[in-house]
Amino acid sequence: MHLSFLLHNAYSLGGTIRSTFNLAGELARRHDVEIVSVFRHHDEPTLPAPRGVRLRHLVDLRKDSPGYDGEDPEHRRPAKVFPRGDGRHSQYSRLTDARIGAHLAQTGADVVIGTRPGLNVHIARGARPGVVRVGQEHLTLTGHSYRLRSEIAHSYPLLDAVTTVTRADAEAYRALNLPGVRVDAVPNSVPAPRLAPASGDSRLVVAAGRLTPVKRYDLLVRAFAQVVAVRPDWRLRIHGSGDAFGNERESLRNLIDDLGLYNHVFLMGLSGDLDSEWVKGSLAAVTSSHESFGMTIVEAMRCGLPVVSTDCPQGPREIIHDTVDGRLVETGSADAVAAGLLELIQDDALRHRMARAALENSRRFDPAAIAGQHEALFADLHARGGGSRSAGPLRQTVHRARTTALDGAYALRHKAASALRKGQTA
Repeated sequence: MHLSFLLHNAYSLGGTIRSTFNLAGELARRHDVEIVSVFRHHDEPTLPAPRGVRLRHLVDLRKDSPGYDGEDPEHRRPAKVFPRGDGRHSQYSRLTDARIGAHLAQTGADVVIGTRPGLNVHIARGARPGVVRVGQEHLTLTGHSYRLRSEIAHSYPLLDAVTTVTRADAEAYRALNLPGVRVDAVPNSVPAPRLAPASGDSRLVVAAGRLTPVKRYDLLVRAFAQVVAVRPDWRLRIHGSGDAFGNERESLRNLIDDLGLYNHVFLMGLSGDLDSEWVKGSLAAVTSSHESFGMTIVEAMRCGLPVVSTDCPQGPREIIHDTVDGRLVETGSADAVAAGLLELIQDDALRHRMARAALENSRRFDPAAIAGQHEALFADLHARGGGSRSAGPLRQTVHRARTTALDGAYALRHKAASALRKGQTA
């Protein structure tokens, strides 16, 4: 089969890019696979492009490129097809509408796969007849705004299938009532590291991810203060960088200093080779308030580390078998995180037993296994004549009318909320 992935920006960093590259690279062993990046900001992708996969772009934003599109007048006009509820809407334009539309109308692919809601809407409305249309959800339905959920409910019935990364999110999509749309839960894949697994003998806890409030690294630092009070020989390393305009790193640094943990907790910055950092540790920690999946959990387990994670919605409980290959603890509780860490720190035999289980159980996330699930879905949809749905002229007219109504309703809600806030502060 000819498979075509539509990705926001293949030349940047992020979990969706990493998981798409992993999947596309494995599928390319048996299929003709391409990744179409809407945007291109750099000459080369930040992550190594998957072997055997063609990578191309639709809009060139490299200022020194002869094909630079940033000065195109259409690039300054807001998008009409890409939904306003998608958080990336401000980056899209009439130019992206036109380029994506032309790509979908002309593609020779058997299956087109979108990787975020705005692109899934494009595929639903614009893919040519006969192409199987699959929308991937890399976050969660409940985490989207009311506006975006309304657009999803309206546009996704033109898809053939939606895939989610957790069973819980698949149930949320099924409850949305998308008639005729198949909804499957298929987790992200993580390849086996090229390094020997962690020995489990170091006195080091490792955490990794963007320094953002949702990751609750402040909770982890406070929990580790309790660990140090019992086991001052242990250390914590947090790998990751913050958002461009965030102050999370500074806040964490101040908290570390206030708690006197400057010799025990280290902010390591962004690591280009995280596997080599996982294997230095004996435990991994995740303290998020919510996770759409939990790629770092699987990455740590594949390196032979048991993970102590908050039992937050939605991913960790579908990855960790509590008390078998890791620990699930109460979300938002530093005491619970500290207790979970100390349980494995104080018991070497238990820690090593869970590490072996983590290594074994995480093999189910190998790219070959995950790609097989996607292949079965694509083949079944193709055999059943998927791609027969079409957004004809009448549907397009209805869609534009409904979009206008949604925009008007959203504007009224925003105006009412603003008036209420002004009244409360008067």
